[in-house]
Amino acid sequence: MTKEYLLSKTLYGADIIQHLIRKEFPDHIMHVQGDWCGECPDPVWADGSIIEVHIDSIPVEGQRLPQRRARYHYPDGQMLDGDAIALAAAYYHQRGENLTQEQLIARLAEELYIKEPPKSYFQKQEEKRQKEKSRKAPELPPCPRMSFFRRPIRNTRPCREASPTDIYKYLMSDYAKATTEQLRSLKDPKERSRYKAENFDYITPGGIFRSRKESDLAKASGYIVIDFDHIPDPDGLVLLLAHEDNFETVMAFRSPSGDGVKWIVALPTHQTKPDGTPFTYGEFFTILSNYVRQAYGYEADPSGKDICRACFLPHDPDAFLNPFYLEDNYDYDITRFLDGTAEGGR
Repeated sequence: MTKEYLLSKTLYGADIIQHLIRKEFPDHIMHVQGDWCGECPDPVWADGSIIEVHIDSIPVEGQRLPQRRARYHYPDGQMLDGDAIALAAAYYHQRGENLTQEQLIARLAEELYIKEPPKSYFQKQEEKRQKEKSRKAPELPPCPRMSFFRRPIRNTRPCREASPTDIYKYLMSDYAKATTEQLRSLKDPKERSRYKAENFDYITPGGIFRSRKESDLAKASGYIVIDFDHIPDPDGLVLLLAHEDNFETVMAFRSPSGDGVKWIVALPTHQTKPDGTPFTYGEFFTILSNYVRQAYGYEADPSGKDICRACFLPHDPDAFLNPFYLEDNYDYDITRFLDGTAEGGR
């Protein structure tokens, strides 16, 4: 049981404060109105003094969305302001119990009948994999690659293979800056679609292909691209995906149109179905689509279920690349990369 999980199940901690108050004042009911929870009797000393309870939005460095926390305030200054866990620690301390934070969280969870979150099938599989991995010497597999294609989209023969680092450096360079700005200035959807098809290079994150069709797949990369269209805050979604814990984000960047996001994910290929058979590419797409719908409230473009799905490359100086995939490569030549003469982008 973690503090964050406990607070998420208790209205940011407001239910914990209400619980402490009712231990001393059984008839008191906290009335929550928006972020204001009212003036309440002090449960720590229970001497008739008053505390004010409210829900704060606390900015967190590196996160776009703030934390929500129920906090208390003593108008008479008896205690410094704090959250529900701090109030609980003071409450039990006043009654002769000096609990560690772990003991305190367990105590509150027990009293409030909050159970540990159930482990998902993937979490159990990951724990099993980690145990097996700990018995072996650590090994770093070679970084998988994908096919890179020069524009226009009707060109189905790849120019070369590319690593995530190659694609990241392409996005960061100014090579596609002018075409990206031109596309985003166009208002007519059909004109934008035609312009994108003619003027943007693209990749097939699903693998290396002899030509861009599923039957010509030479080697799967273990990556999948999930497209989100018409997002109100694309930069915010990129930031959320960069901090995604349940799936391994390889890259995340804004789409050429500017109002979408492309999420390249490393498939958890060690995971299998309950009967031991591996998941297919399409099944992984369904799993990820359902996950982002529940976690972020966005619908994925259904065309991403095809392993030969093309992913257009814009200019995006704010693109995210997982540091695990960053190669030590300082002599990067975009011209040699584009004409296919630079192996690995060098």
